[in-house]
Amino acid sequence: MAAVETRHLSKSFGAFKAVDDLTIAVEEGEVFGLLGSNGAGKSTVIRMICGLLAPSGGTALVEGVDVARDPEEVKRRIGYMTQRFSLYEDLTVRQNLRFFGGVYGLRGVILDQRQAWAVSQAGLEGKEDLMTRSLPGGWKQRLALACAVLHRPKVLFLDEPTGGVDPISRRSFWNLIDKMAEEGVTIIVTTHYLDEAEHCRRIALMHAGRLISMGTVSQLKQVFAGRAVIEVSCPRLFEALDLFERHEDVLEASLFGSRLHLVVPDAGTGQRRALELLQRSGNVPARVEPIVPSLEDVFIHTIETEEASRTRGEQKPTEKAGSRVQRGVP
Repeated sequence: MAAVETRHLSKSFGAFKAVDDLTIAVEEGEVFGLLGSNGAGKSTVIRMICGLLAPSGGTALVEGVDVARDPEEVKRRIGYMTQRFSLYEDLTVRQNLRFFGGVYGLRGVILDQRQAWAVSQAGLEGKEDLMTRSLPGGWKQRLALACAVLHRPKVLFLDEPTGGVDPISRRSFWNLIDKMAEEGVTIIVTTHYLDEAEHCRRIALMHAGRLISMGTVSQLKQVFAGRAVIEVSCPRLFEALDLFERHEDVLEASLFGSRLHLVVPDAGTGQRRALELLQRSGNVPARVEPIVPSLEDVFIHTIETEEASRTRGEQKPTEKAGSRVQRGVP
């Protein structure tokens, strides 16, 4: 039995479909990532599975319990860390923990034990008497995590848990998540940080409310089987992008910050022809080299493919669908 399962889960707000026919199954002890840009529907999915938002259609199950039929039982089995920091700034770390412990129905010795355990899990030893407002962002996230796991849930939902946190704090936070997963906790996390998704055993890519791909990182990268990705650096980037968009040997051209990534049938041939095109147009000095496709390449490629399938037939013959994609998921 899957720890968490959705079957044709959907949510509409008027004419807008926030989540469209989502079917996933998350295994016990798995770190499962919902990856997508803002507005992809990730947080809406989490809220429906947690019983905080009624679906328009479909079913959500947590450890076999139907969320719609018994939401209170589901809430007893899960921990939920919201996207925004939602603890009390005017309480100390200890007071926040004891307050949320009381919400979970913990009392006396059991609350003391769970509090000590949660403090240890989150690495908050020695911080218990600090005012919450005085904590740096990374420590606030640790406190939010400690409050979410006080009742030792079997399933933990983390909605954009490291938004606005510095890279070092993000790394420390993910070490805590990995530790919990090793102890058998099922973790579902939403993120738009592609490097964070690498921590997940499996990833579901969402776009415009729909599931567009799902699998391990290595499985997702199979979309480039039989193809290659080359990286281009040159002085006039947008001019080069226009040039490559129109070239028959370039399957896709995407902006990646101050560089371009090109998907080509063959690395050697693609590298040589790309350099020739840049030299011929006077767009030098230029550097062109093959690279190993990243998860970001996978994400952009998959979105481009999805958008192309929607707009096919509406474009001019010389256009390529979705080629102007800026690096990074907002």
